[in-house]
Amino acid sequence: MAVEPFDTVDLIRTKRSGDTLSTAEIDWLVDAYTRGYVEDPQMAAFAMAVFLNGMDRREVKDLTLAMIASGERMSFGSLGKTTVDKHSTGGVGDKITLPLAPLVASFGVAVPQLSGRGLGHTGGTLDKLESIPGWQASISNERMMSVLQDVGAVICAAGSGLAPADKKLYALRDITGTVECIPLIASSIMSKKIAEGTGALVLDVKFGSGAFMPSYEASRELAQTMVDLGTDAGVATSALLTDMEVPLGLTIGNALEVRESIEVLEGGGPADVVALTLSLASEMLRLAGLPDADPAAALADGRAMDTWRRMIAAQGGDPSADLPVAREQHVVTAPASGVLATQDALPFGIAAWRLGAGRARAQDPVQAGAGIELHAKPGDTVTEGQPLWTLHTDEPSRFERALESLEGAWSIGSAAEPRGPIVRERIQG
Repeated sequence: MAVEPFDTVDLIRTKRSGDTLSTAEIDWLVDAYTRGYVEDPQMAAFAMAVFLNGMDRREVKDLTLAMIASGERMSFGSLGKTTVDKHSTGGVGDKITLPLAPLVASFGVAVPQLSGRGLGHTGGTLDKLESIPGWQASISNERMMSVLQDVGAVICAAGSGLAPADKKLYALRDITGTVECIPLIASSIMSKKIAEGTGALVLDVKFGSGAFMPSYEASRELAQTMVDLGTDAGVATSALLTDMEVPLGLTIGNALEVRESIEVLEGGGPADVVALTLSLASEMLRLAGLPDADPAAALADGRAMDTWRRMIAAQGGDPSADLPVAREQHVVTAPASGVLATQDALPFGIAAWRLGAGRARAQDPVQAGAGIELHAKPGDTVTEGQPLWTLHTDEPSRFERALESLEGAWSIGSAAEPRGPIVRERIQG
């Protein structure tokens, strides 16, 4: 039996004391954890030490590269197309991937969007698309390459071979109170994105109530850390810091958000969803070498919609099929006339989750039709008795707890606080 070059407890003590680990130590730790030599309790202690004391830029880079090396790396070099990907840190009503991928692909750029499922109050892109009859999230690498060649955009589940060390560590962080740790978040996201082999990457980093990192300062630090990691790895990377204080768009929930995405592709849709889609599309096209491309024109003339229909059909979906509708609805009306002054994103995300749109555990099913339609946003004038939002679920017993989560989450007054633009800042390498 080979002698291990390092002692796990020594490495934990080093980070516990606030000191730095060498590249060799980090490489060994990740490899030893992947093969089971380092056990979960030890890695949990290491994660907590990092949570409390942080990592410097070189350590975060080493951790990211070690997690990439734990599995396979994809390559899109054979496509003969520029590849660009987008990653969002998630939020309430964030359906942007759906119209964005076909929009960018309509310019001849390949968009390999390996996505995940929702957990807690943030919705999963795959859950949304699975509300389309026939659509399949899991496809082979060969099929993915074929669709990228023919259509230009793929949204599918990531294979288990990408950064398996991250998969183990992510699950551990979720149960040990070490999720909100910038070095661990950044290395988790970027190890998977770099392993996917994209040539360029745009990060949509949210801040505000419904965001993973509510404070602007923490979100900015996370964005800068991830941009640095991408740049260091040779991936053209930039980040947009975007507002998640209120829900994005007018729908929260799987089929509801697909319906709204189709409205955007048809040239309509809520102004904030359109604005963020166009901002991210312009940034992706800029990194792909097309700085003068006009994504608004591709929405207006139907090119993006054509690509959407082909993308959905390529994975077995019927783009013309009716989307699921929940069996039960409950309408919340305005108790007084005035202006919708506040609308806190997080409680609305939790309410949609309680209605069945999300899951508490990875194995839980979701209801395709569950969620919330918003009939007003902050700044809108409302009259007493007017519908404010409609709650959707297949199980009416869910309404009570969903309504409880909305208590105090919104208010009607004489005016709303002025809101800044949805994109606050761009960070580039």
